[in-house]
Amino acid sequence: MLELYLNRPNEMELRDVEDLTTPTGDEVKIQFRYGGICGSDLRVYQGKLAHAAYPLRPGHELVGTIIEAGETASYTVGTRVVILPNTYCGECEWCLKGKTNICQHKQSLGVNINGGFSEQMVISSKYVLPIPEDLPFERAVLIEPFAVVVHALKKVKIEKDTTVAIFGCGNEGMLAAALTHHMGAKVTAIDINPAKLELVKSLGDIRALQPDEVQGECFDVVIEAAGTKITVEQGIELVKAGGDMILIGFAPEANLPVMRVVRGELTLHGTIIYNFPADFEQTIEYLRDPSFNVGPIVSKILPLAKYQAAYDMALSGNYGKILFDFNK
Repeated sequence: MLELYLNRPNEMELRDVEDLTTPTGDEVKIQFRYGGICGSDLRVYQGKLAHAAYPLRPGHELVGTIIEAGETASYTVGTRVVILPNTYCGECEWCLKGKTNICQHKQSLGVNINGGFSEQMVISSKYVLPIPEDLPFERAVLIEPFAVVVHALKKVKIEKDTTVAIFGCGNEGMLAAALTHHMGAKVTAIDINPAKLELVKSLGDIRALQPDEVQGECFDVVIEAAGTKITVEQGIELVKAGGDMILIGFAPEANLPVMRVVRGELTLHGTIIYNFPADFEQTIEYLRDPSFNVGPIVSKILPLAKYQAAYDMALSGNYGKILFDFNK
């Protein structure tokens, strides 16, 4: 079986390892079809994620088909599935409140436990969800990253003509632009990279601007998906009185204009990943809608053997989602 393996930051190899053992109990063995490279994969690769553990197999945006199942597995052989890459204990204070996304015992595939950039994987069926037959794998591979946006947008009211500004046109920013546009909002996407601005415009009637081109405007909802100090600080200045700001990015810190927040009755929403399975199920329904335009977000599909080219493309910042095709 072929797998990617990250020995230490910036030192990755493709290696042939022994075939996996037969799943037992509630486990399933999955033959992967596609895997997407995420921003966190890049930070783990570069050694920029403090809680990453090495060595490990990277990758967590994964879809495939069950090829073997343990005796008590929830799903049968032949079921097409998406992976939930974040574990939860089901017993801590937050899990008992239904907030599995902030479980105090959470571990993440490809970050602090082995991920799934490999041809196959054995995992508890607790962490998989069936994919409808009418949802192609090419769209289904977006379920996990898109669920982050679906979860975040549940915190605010988006309707026809809601004005939305999105800082950052990485994968999450583009997915946020696609969804808010689909929901009828007037969307402005903001990024410093002209290539990303051109890409986000291909998703629909979305205005794409450089940060210095946003002058004298305020928005009902501002989504920060770039994860930098400056975009957080500029973003909060663009929220209308009574409006909302959603923080998706991982800016370590920023200066907060408390007086403006108080006088304007602004609401800041922190948001992290998603709740499973509800956010995944809602995400699947969006992706099943053929009128929902997310096709341009996937820029390249490469075989696992071209892993270095795939990572280099993703690191360049000039592409949308880069996928591995495990069938090639």
